[in-house]
Amino acid sequence: MKLSIGGPLKMIFRPWVEGLENVPAEGPAILASNHLSFSDSFFLPAVLDRKVTFIAKAEYFTTPGVKGRLTAAFFKGVGQLPVDRSGARGAGEAAIKSGIEVLRNGELFGIYPEGTRSPDGRLYRGKPGGLARVALATGAPVIPVAMIDTEKVQPPGQVMPQMVRPGIRIGKPLDFSRYHGMEHDRFVLRAVTDEVMYEIMRLSGQEYVDIYATAAKRQIADAAKAEKEAGKAALARAAGEQGEKDKSQT
Repeated sequence: MKLSIGGPLKMIFRPWVEGLENVPAEGPAILASNHLSFSDSFFLPAVLDRKVTFIAKAEYFTTPGVKGRLTAAFFKGVGQLPVDRSGARGAGEAAIKSGIEVLRNGELFGIYPEGTRSPDGRLYRGKPGGLARVALATGAPVIPVAMIDTEKVQPPGQVMPQMVRPGIRIGKPLDFSRYHGMEHDRFVLRAVTDEVMYEIMRLSGQEYVDIYATAAKRQIADAAKAEKEAGKAALARAAGEQGEKDKSQT
């Protein structure tokens, strides 16, 4: 499946890559990437010789019917691992356990520290609960990755991709062995996460925003809702004023 998907992706979109030599030929490593598009989880594995396992919501693997089976086969083929995300804390713990298991098997584990796609192309604050805990629990090196222009290939909400050449910039591995055994220290988790996010920012050239992407999405949604309500109110006022004007002319 990897070959059948990766080959066409590379041939059609011709993604450019820098720093492939920073991914070890064998052994465990964490690929920590910014997250601009749904297609990030396909382009990164396509340019690597090794399999990368990402976390995906369990619904992708359990939907009934022919479409559901095809979807499950597709996500398994591109290295997606199902995790039950019902309940925030349970979902986080399940993702951490899955990541640790992947790394203890000597494989590559892919993770998006922002926790969700960027709503506007900027880089948001990394969540310390997943990336840092997995890194410190396993001792695996963390390799920062910057996806470039993938949001232009497939903007949020758009099904058909655009013919844009994306890029992938892979940084040098980061060693956090100095924090071994401190995976439950929240200050250490924050420091590890911030160091990784700084490297991703440096590689990607993105503007950094020191809030979580989930909070930014809520702000954007609230602003859009407020603008919509203001528009409705303005139309109602205009209609009322017009009505009063019409009455005065009769």
